[in-house]
Amino acid sequence: MKLTLFRGGVHPPGFKEQSASQGIENAPLPARLYVPLQQHLGAPAQAIVRRGQQVLKGELIGRASGPISAAVHAPTSGTVVAIGKHTAPHPSGLPIETVVIEADGNDTWCELHPCDTPFDLDPDAIAAKVGEAGIVGLGGATFPSAVKLKLKNRNPIHTLIINGGECEPYLTCDDRLMREESVAIVEGVRLMLRALEAQRALVVIEDNKPEAFAAMHAAAEAVSEVEVVQVPSLYPMGSEKQMIETVLGQEVPAGGMSSDLGVVVHNVGTAFAVHRAVRFGEPLIERITTVAGSAIVKPRNLRVRLGTPVEALFAYCGGIKGEPARLLMGGPMMGQVLPNMQVPVVKGSSGILALTAQEVNEQSTANCIRCSRCVRACPVGLVPLEMAGRIRVGDFKGAEAWGLRDCLSCASCSYVCPAHIPLVQFFNHAKGELTARAQADHKAKETRRLAEARSERMERIKAEKAAAAAARKAARAKKAAEEESAAPAGDSETSTEQKETSA
Repeated sequence: MKLTLFRGGVHPPGFKEQSASQGIENAPLPARLYVPLQQHLGAPAQAIVRRGQQVLKGELIGRASGPISAAVHAPTSGTVVAIGKHTAPHPSGLPIETVVIEADGNDTWCELHPCDTPFDLDPDAIAAKVGEAGIVGLGGATFPSAVKLKLKNRNPIHTLIINGGECEPYLTCDDRLMREESVAIVEGVRLMLRALEAQRALVVIEDNKPEAFAAMHAAAEAVSEVEVVQVPSLYPMGSEKQMIETVLGQEVPAGGMSSDLGVVVHNVGTAFAVHRAVRFGEPLIERITTVAGSAIVKPRNLRVRLGTPVEALFAYCGGIKGEPARLLMGGPMMGQVLPNMQVPVVKGSSGILALTAQEVNEQSTANCIRCSRCVRACPVGLVPLEMAGRIRVGDFKGAEAWGLRDCLSCASCSYVCPAHIPLVQFFNHAKGELTARAQADHKAKETRRLAEARSERMERIKAEKAAAAAARKAARAKKAAEEESAAPAGDSETSTEQKETSA
């Protein structure tokens, strides 16, 4: 296959040797699991359990709400001891609605509905099973997978790309999964192909994972519709648009979607989860997570139940050395800073990193020297220095005109900046500000619309009342006239004599 390497990109140190050689281990089940109802893009799930209720492993505890949402299930059997706010795996540290389950130690499954012949299911039935299992993009994006499997209803899909790039430093969870579960992943890929009614799938793996490439190639060798492709190691190869450009030579238009090109991208972890859901009826209650960083005594890849506190993972990995300079969920380039170690592992937790001060390497920010390194590094072809200059003075619209909405937040620009300007933080701040303004503007417009609608409704009611009153008055006048015209002549003469006498 001819590859078309995308523009820009960087080569940060991988640090993957910390955990890549370690096989996947089962993390111990904690005494309590903190299961957020918002572990995905879109609307949060709605709790359907109550405090004191006994639940079984895999039982639905949060129902998807709205077209973009995902179900949430109990990671183990036990008792719901609380439903309330708990610290979120987000830099803000703001609490979110969370179901707290006290494990009973039995780990008893609820009734599952396996399928011995999953390829006999029709495409919509496969997508429905994926939705019921609460599966989302496990590469970190956490977009509900069932929604993406239904994109064929919008545009015909011809190619499914399975993202095995894992280009972020430190992270090796996908690498280990491909090495150890290649056959299951290929079956998941085939099931997604059937759901999308697509003709072929490309499993894309960076060339720094030779063992994973060999395992996936062997597993897919007898499957004609699945091809395993090796690509150069270049960050951010794992980005959807950059991967499509590399293997297909096509560029997703600004503001467009990959499905506009007839392409859908899913992560290898997602493919494995689809296999477990459709073949065995298992909902998404655990994931593979890399625990790494030089502050970790024994970095490794763990099979973790969702809702497990981060501190429990650190304890299983031998603890931490001193006080970490930074805690991250995800990779060091695009990951989220964690407020503390009490936050739980969620569906998008591809990695938990505890980095030392030397790894973080924080340095003082200097003035931009307009060297244009950020321009050369940007994989989208933006001009970060121009966007940052406008954001500094509050000109968010000006930054948007320079392509802010197309920014991947990959931090390649920040990585190469010799002045150590936190460019990606500027861009994320500006995106948030523009979103907040758009929401405020939408709220104001909606308020005006409702006020105008109420005013029109009140005027209409007033007019209807006036018309009804006029109609009643006209009816009374008509009735009086009819009664007068229908009265006998004698009565009329008597009435006239009475009026004259009175006068």
